[in-house]
Amino acid sequence: MKQILLATALVLATSTAYAADVLQEAPVAASYDWTGAYIGVNAGGGFGTFSLDPAGGGPGGFDLSSSGFLGGIQAGYNWQVGQFVYGVEADFQGSDIKAELSLGGPSLETKVDWFGTVRARIGYTPVDRFLVYGTGGLAYGHEKLDTSALGGPSFSKTRVGWTVGAGAEYAITNNWSFKSEYLYTDLGKQTFDVGGPGVEVKVPFHTVRVGLNYKF
Repeated sequence: MKQILLATALVLATSTAYAADVLQEAPVAASYDWTGAYIGVNAGGGFGTFSLDPAGGGPGGFDLSSSGFLGGIQAGYNWQVGQFVYGVEADFQGSDIKAELSLGGPSLETKVDWFGTVRARIGYTPVDRFLVYGTGGLAYGHEKLDTSALGGPSFSKTRVGWTVGAGAEYAITNNWSFKSEYLYTDLGKQTFDVGGPGVEVKVPFHTVRVGLNYKF
């Protein structure tokens, strides 16, 4: 469109003497600045492979496919320097990411029912209002091992681990932005005393989510 307007202006300028007097340069919009505090909401899904193994490395472990929904809130702060954006973000998620082990009858369930992260973000703006970034930092979450369907107790533990991922964000207006993000989260391993040597549980998972932020 800009090329068409420019060509038209050149034709008018060469064909009439007064055309140059009425042509005016369109004002240039100011570049978007990502600097500032923000808060928002998000929703998405998670999946992964949970593992249940005898504590001490004995035989008889299981790898279980996990999946579920998640949703939560996030808040952070960005600093923009040229085309680079540096930031910190914290989020908290309610989660239904779980896996079940069934041996032909009632099933045993392991689940991450909430988790959160505190992360650094480093991004780049290839075009105005569009940001791509990498992110990583601390993760924490609450995992459960439920054997009640088998007549046993339920166990739970809050764990601390790490997370890493990437995302993209677009500023719809000067205050509102839309983002999509991928994270891989590992909360380490936890041993639950279910009799004998116990069960060693690992619940690493991937999350894909979209969110809406409001910048102050």
